[in-house]
Amino acid sequence: MVSARKKADAGHSVHKIGGTSMTQVQAVMDNILVGDRDESALYNRIFVVSAYGGFTDLLLENKKTGEAGVYQLYAGSETDWAWGDALNKVADKMCALNEEIFQDQSELKLANSFVQERVEGTRSCLMDLHRLCSFGHFKLEKHLLTVREMLSAIGEAHSAHNTMLLLRGKGVNAVFADLSGWREPEASTLDERIESVFTNIDVKTQMPIVTGYAQCSEGLMSIYGRGYSEVTFSRIACMTGAHEAIIHKEFHLSSADPRIVGEDAVRPIGRTSYDVADQLSNMGMEAIHPRAAKGLRQNGIPLRIANTFEPEHPGTVIDDDWHPDESRVEIVTGISTAFEIEVYNQDMVGVPGAEEEVLSVLKRYKVPTVTKNLNANTITHYVSAPLKQIRRCVEEIEGKQPEATVKTRKVAIVSVIGANIDQPGLFARAVSILDDAGVELVASHSPSRRVDLQFVVTESDFNKAIVSLHRGLVEGKKATDTDDSKKKSSSDNVGELAAA
Repeated sequence: MVSARKKADAGHSVHKIGGTSMTQVQAVMDNILVGDRDESALYNRIFVVSAYGGFTDLLLENKKTGEAGVYQLYAGSETDWAWGDALNKVADKMCALNEEIFQDQSELKLANSFVQERVEGTRSCLMDLHRLCSFGHFKLEKHLLTVREMLSAIGEAHSAHNTMLLLRGKGVNAVFADLSGWREPEASTLDERIESVFTNIDVKTQMPIVTGYAQCSEGLMSIYGRGYSEVTFSRIACMTGAHEAIIHKEFHLSSADPRIVGEDAVRPIGRTSYDVADQLSNMGMEAIHPRAAKGLRQNGIPLRIANTFEPEHPGTVIDDDWHPDESRVEIVTGISTAFEIEVYNQDMVGVPGAEEEVLSVLKRYKVPTVTKNLNANTITHYVSAPLKQIRRCVEEIEGKQPEATVKTRKVAIVSVIGANIDQPGLFARAVSILDDAGVELVASHSPSRRVDLQFVVTESDFNKAIVSLHRGLVEGKKATDTDDSKKKSSSDNVGELAAA
């Protein structure tokens, strides 16, 4: 095994702190990193940190609105003014945050110098690349993925370096474990990068603060998108032989979104399986990136989802050893805006592989299928993607199958999930609950693996379906009060499942 494991101990854990939690600097210090721990409890913990909330959006693009950040401006600009100004804005915001975080002036100076060195070094690289690509022999688009990764790395490096400085100021032997490959002359694989950084770290006496981004020859962002930090976290846990992996979020992994069903109605899950984690990912509500979960699962490492603001709460443990004898529904969740793509074609009757042409189009435009159904002459995919991508898919399917009729409409998808929901009559009961609540069913599925049920409903019935199923299957009440579908939580930090 890699020498990183030699430096680790069987009793250590690997933690990941999300961006929203990282922004709550004092809470992270008090509840996760230090608090009232004595020296024996401080170490044997590795921390992988995300960028402070909002900075990756500024560096790349806003994840929700699509508003251009430095990367998008650089990729689409003929001059360096627009992206250069945006990069200045990022540096200013980072230094402004440093002012809020650091009371000690010497620490503040070190933090600001680090930001300036990273930002100006990146700016110099981007300007040189822009000049190089002004010659026809060099194409900017061939280098854009590298540019994207270089910009994204600034955010994690900033938060990790700051955290290390703060911890050292409190007398903790913290180490800045920089996986970003900054000024490294050669590319490495992910395993090699982790190995080289951890070779000289002893987790028994040091607390590594690790960048969520890791520069590697595989190209994390090209494979995992913006879920790369969880992949880094998972790989470190696997390579160092951690006994547990822990993700600290600003909410519990709960039975539903409290903004829909009400804060008093939701409950933390407590324990569940990696199968459930996969179903949540399919609904766009990731407890952890599915590729990251795969590594932990294969290495027998349990994952704990903990609430940053409730350090005494055990959170939810996800592992492969959880096979509850008693059947129960754990989570009711879903996608509030999805699309139905229905392809009706009489020529597909009895033709093996008739669906392949439709699948190839969805794959080409990177449109994920959440659920689907088919009969003799109709294939229907329920997908979650921007409308622009849906339209392109429909146009290409119509071009490839001119004899087919292709229809599309907005829908919502609701899923009932549990590690064991193999109970007689559950599907019928769920359908009855929806019918009693006046929810119009577009489609329904009861997969054979018995970890989820899926219901496609009209977009306007999404909240009503969530509330009625949660009341009937989780709370054990009759779903007669549909006014609950209008409940909104006053807090975004309590029990919230990540929105799609």
